[in-house]
Amino acid sequence: MLLLVGLGNPGPEYADTRHNVGFRVIDEIVARHGFEPWRSRFHGLISKGKVDGVEALALKPMTFMNNSGVSVSEAARFHKIDKGDIVVFHDEIDLAPGKLKAKRGGGSAGHNGLKSLEGHLGADFRRVRIGVGHPGERGRVVGYLTNARFDDEDEKWLEPLVDAMVDSIALLQGENGDARFTNKVALLTKPPKAKKDSDDEDDA
Repeated sequence: MLLLVGLGNPGPEYADTRHNVGFRVIDEIVARHGFEPWRSRFHGLISKGKVDGVEALALKPMTFMNNSGVSVSEAARFHKIDKGDIVVFHDEIDLAPGKLKAKRGGGSAGHNGLKSLEGHLGADFRRVRIGVGHPGERGRVVGYLTNARFDDEDEKWLEPLVDAMVDSIALLQGENGDARFTNKVALLTKPPKAKKDSDDEDDA
């Protein structure tokens, strides 16, 4: 069983902000794969379902970002889920918008949600880093993540990326799942190659 975790902050004031992109991915997984209705458990919202035959739990911690580890560790212990089957979706300012990286383990890179998870679980869980870009100045990072919402221009890369991730979730299961997932998402979001216009070439 996979435990699919989206990191974010609860409340309408944080909806659609960059720091909540993990929530958005989890919401789409639950909606499009027909998961059960959300229930309040483990200091969060949890839903159960299957993705292409793979059993999965979806979890959105309601503890605020800095205490996400409380919710995730409780759910993992109760359901006896190995850390290698915990997949955490989160924003990453050090990746360009629309870029994605998936791996097991690693550092927190200053991300408070990951710091909390590492404090409760250790570092050996899996992460899907979703690039949201950097505001350019360190002092603007907090406001950029928690206050700035995705706009219409952002949606041009964000919507296809989320769609590709949701369509590829089942690939995360098993050995080398991170690489299979990343490659599939990259393939699905790759811009189409420009076609040569043979008529124009003939007229030249």
